[in-house]
Amino acid sequence: MNLFLSLIRNDFKQEFAGSFFGGVWAFVQPIVTILIFWFVFQVGFKAQPVGDYPFILWLLSGMIPWFFFNEGVSKATQSIVANSYLVKKIVFKVSLLPIIKIVTALFIHIFFLMVMVIIYMAYGYGVNIYYIQIVYYLFSLTILMYGISLITSTFAVFAKDINPLVTMLLQFGFWITPIFWNLDTVPKKYHMIIELNPLVYIINGYRDVFINKVWFWEHNNMTIFFWMITGILLVVGRVTYKYLRPSFADVL
Repeated sequence: MNLFLSLIRNDFKQEFAGSFFGGVWAFVQPIVTILIFWFVFQVGFKAQPVGDYPFILWLLSGMIPWFFFNEGVSKATQSIVANSYLVKKIVFKVSLLPIIKIVTALFIHIFFLMVMVIIYMAYGYGVNIYYIQIVYYLFSLTILMYGISLITSTFAVFAKDINPLVTMLLQFGFWITPIFWNLDTVPKKYHMIIELNPLVYIINGYRDVFINKVWFWEHNNMTIFFWMITGILLVVGRVTYKYLRPSFADVL
């Protein structure tokens, strides 16, 4: 456990080693991205409020969880290769390496969650009881990310093409996930296809917390489907890892 916590601390430090502003960059880039989208849609295209909420608040509730997912999966995919010395020389549970990257991204995500709450309060939307289920959605997203990254980080040991492939898929996933566009604007016949993306459940969940005031158990079908997909990813990831783990030291 001490080694695990030490690796988390070292990971955050090494991420920005040699940078003048250090860990500040982890927060600057997402903020700049949000400001750009806000300027384009709110100022440029005069985006209308979504329901009773200003567009920027609606946008934040989709962008913040996406930043966490994107950062966590992309970095976790490289986690085993980047820490090859642990695989070769130290008796260590290698399957924990993706979690270290995800936990590092989680710290940054929690900061942005607090900022988002402050922004909502500045607009006159105070904290309410629905906020408690953000813990559920954080847990759900973290488990989903671990299942995905256990698969991608395992294959990344044997194929260098995995990292650019994951980057490309994340870029594609950003545009097909209802982050800055509303699912209600899409014809209903396409909703089922779009909702196959488990990130739709998470994004809608964050908006249920901050905007719609809906409990997660009110979406029975989507909740069951999400955990089925997440469970399958975890099983596939675990089986893949166990099968290929003995070959790690030979390849790295």
